[in-house]
Amino acid sequence: MGAAVAERWSQESTVGLLLIGLIAVFAITGTNFATAGNAAELGREAAVVGLIALGLTPVILAGGIDLSVAGMVGLASVALGLLWRDVGLPVWIAAVGAVACGAAGGLLNGVLVTRLRLPALIVTLGTWSLYRGLAEGLTRGVDNVTGFPGEFLVLGQGYLGGAVPVQVPLVALIAAALWLALHRMPWGRELRAIGFAPEGARHAGIQVERRLLAAYVLCGALAGLAAVVSVSQVGQAKADAGLGLELVAITAVVLGGTSIFGGIGSIHGTVLGLAAIVVMRNGLRLSDGPAELAGILTGILLVAAIALRPILERLSRPLAVKPPH
Repeated sequence: MGAAVAERWSQESTVGLLLIGLIAVFAITGTNFATAGNAAELGREAAVVGLIALGLTPVILAGGIDLSVAGMVGLASVALGLLWRDVGLPVWIAAVGAVACGAAGGLLNGVLVTRLRLPALIVTLGTWSLYRGLAEGLTRGVDNVTGFPGEFLVLGQGYLGGAVPVQVPLVALIAAALWLALHRMPWGRELRAIGFAPEGARHAGIQVERRLLAAYVLCGALAGLAAVVSVSQVGQAKADAGLGLELVAITAVVLGGTSIFGGIGSIHGTVLGLAAIVVMRNGLRLSDGPAELAGILTGILLVAAIALRPILERLSRPLAVKPPH
C-alpha cells in the first residue's frame, strides 16, 4: 500500500448526517411528523427563510455580511401593503415594488460597504434598525394591511396538485439559478476570489466593488421576494414580518459549509443547512418541545459550525498511508 489513500470529509456530509438523524428522531417523537401533510408544511416553512439564506450566500461567500435582511423583509412587506391598499396599484405590481424596495435596501448597503469602505457588520446592523424603523413608522406599528385578493394569496397558501406548496417550485427555481451562477459562471469564481483575498482579486483584474455591490443588491431583492411570499402566507402585511430570521438564515448558510470569513461555500450546502434547521424547528414543535429550545439550538448550531470548520478542513485533506516496513 505505497499509494496515498485520500479520505475526504466535508461539512456538507456532516450536515447531511445531521439531517438524516433529525428526521429519524422526529419521525419517532413528533406527532404526525412523518406525513405528507407535514412534508408540505416543511416546504412552506422553508420558503421565506430559504429565500433570505439564498440571497445571503453570495454576500458571505465574498467575505461580506448582511444583518439587515430581516429589516428589509419588514419594510418590503409594508411597501407591498401600502402600494396595493393606499396607492391603488394592482397587487402583483405592488409585489414587484416590494422586490424593488428590497433591492434598493441592498443597494444602499452595497454602496456604503464598497464605496465608502465602511465595515459591513456595522453598516448592516445600522440599516437593519433603519429599515425596521421605517416599517414601524409607516404603519405606526399597528396598521397591518389585510384583505389581499385570492389570486395573490394562492402564492403562499395554494398547492400544486393538492400536495406541493406553490412557493416551493419558486424557491427551487431560484436556488437552481443561483447554483448555476455561483458554480458554473465567472461571477461565482470571482466572489470566491474576493472572499479569499480582496486585494489579490483586485490585482487579478476583478472588479471587486462592482461584484460585491451586485451581491448585496441580489440579497436585498431576494429579501423583498421573501416579503412577498411572507405576506401571501399570512394574508397580511405588517412591520414585524421576518423578525429574527436573519439569525436563522445566516445559520443555514454557515452550517451548510459557507465560511463566515468568505472564499468557501456553495448553494447546495445552504440548502442542506436550511433543511436541517427547518426540520429541527418543525420537529421540536411537533414533539411538544419548549418554544425557546429552537432558538437556543439555532444559536448553538451557528457557533458550532464556525468552531468546527478548522477541524473539518483538516479531516478533508488527503491522509497519507505509509507503506509497512
